[in-house]
Amino acid sequence: MSTKTTNSATARKVVGSLGVIGAAAAVAGMGTFGSFTDSTTPVNTTIESGTLDINLTQQGFTVPLTTAGFVPGDSLTRAVNLINAGNVSLSSVTLNTTVATPSVLTTDVTNGLQMAVKSCSVPWTQGGTSTAATYTCGGTERVLASGPAVSSLILNNPASLAAGATDYLTFSISLPASADNTFQGRSAELSLTFIGSQRTGTAR
Repeated sequence: MSTKTTNSATARKVVGSLGVIGAAAAVAGMGTFGSFTDSTTPVNTTIESGTLDINLTQQGFTVPLTTAGFVPGDSLTRAVNLINAGNVSLSSVTLNTTVATPSVLTTDVTNGLQMAVKSCSVPWTQGGTSTAATYTCGGTERVLASGPAVSSLILNNPASLAAGATDYLTFSISLPASADNTFQGRSAELSLTFIGSQRTGTAR
């Protein structure tokens, strides 16, 4: 009997404690009913990132090409179309030329191979043969860059800075007449890459 009495007292204490906690929680919850809220109409903003995309297509005689028997005063020229196919304007276009195995043809920046990039306001008219191509501009012709063949040449205000625009280009590689006997029997495998850089970001 004494055991049952002790258990009943304990049970009553526990239930009483739970009752106090439950009452306190109910009082705390009643205090939130006096708060008013409101919200604004949603303002929808859509941000779409731009697409930077420049492509190179060939015009006429194909590239890559191999030529042999080059002597001082020789040059070779090919035409390409540089297209800004994206929807973003560019801040610059650079022609980056690298060489697989350097030689005096590419390390001598004065007497070694030279590069010249020209543009025409209309597509170039091609003549000659695949081994001696010629190109005539029927519109406005401009020199966009020139310098050592292996270098990074920034093109001077090309049309392709504008989204959707095309540059009608020729690139010419030449060996200056000042090249001496040290240039005999040498070779250079050049790789040309046009690199477009996005315009500077602005507040919109």
